[in-house]
Amino acid sequence: MTGYDVLAEVYEWLISDAKLPPAEFAASFDDVLNLLPSNAHVLDCSCGTGQLAVGLAGRGMQVVATDASEAMVRRTAELSEEFGASVRAVRANWEELPDHFQDNTFDMVFCVGNSLHHAAGATGRGAALESMSRLLRPGGRLVLTSRTWELVRARGSRLDISDRLVRRNGRDAVVVYRWEIAPHWEEEHHIEIAIAQVDATGLVLVRSELLSCWPYRYEELEVELHRVGLQTELSTFDLEAENYMVVASKV
Repeated sequence: MTGYDVLAEVYEWLISDAKLPPAEFAASFDDVLNLLPSNAHVLDCSCGTGQLAVGLAGRGMQVVATDASEAMVRRTAELSEEFGASVRAVRANWEELPDHFQDNTFDMVFCVGNSLHHAAGATGRGAALESMSRLLRPGGRLVLTSRTWELVRARGSRLDISDRLVRRNGRDAVVVYRWEIAPHWEEEHHIEIAIAQVDATGLVLVRSELLSCWPYRYEELEVELHRVGLQTELSTFDLEAENYMVVASKV
């Protein structure tokens, strides 16, 4: 697993305008949320700065938010306080989840925001999915979103610079992604994310972080989900689309 402790302080520049308000972030999952019982127990196990977790709590759900980054967990707790939301925020990576929660605890587990690629290869990914599956009640669902890594790798190593300024908290910033694509799928790849903020005086403050990632093919993900007792109910995977969502239920 890798950090995000630097990016946590400026992570809102990486969230789209449409999903920045917690209620709107939660609403983007309306189709799957409608499957939940009232007062459902929900885990967001890649919570970032907490927009989804706070949005879910605002709907009356019992929400736990976890992240491997202490800074992300802190920011989630701050956002929960700002909105008066009841969210339990815990620092834990995926493999540590069973140390904090009993098996068969949650009705739904979210692993969104293109997070799973930070698990270290097939072994780490399998361990992460196994933890998520253990915490689901029978019939509970995992909701996972991912980049289409087949597209990412096909484009090779490159520099992506946003063509517009992003405004957050009265400040503008440019977002830059630098991709280091390894020769083979199973090797460690890198993404460097830089956020260059422009203040009122014209000075530029840059925060950046180099992140490790291990991409995977969609077909591999399907096999790994089945291996940990999860059956795909819904998939939006399309080789031409940038991202996709998978909803898998615990058998």
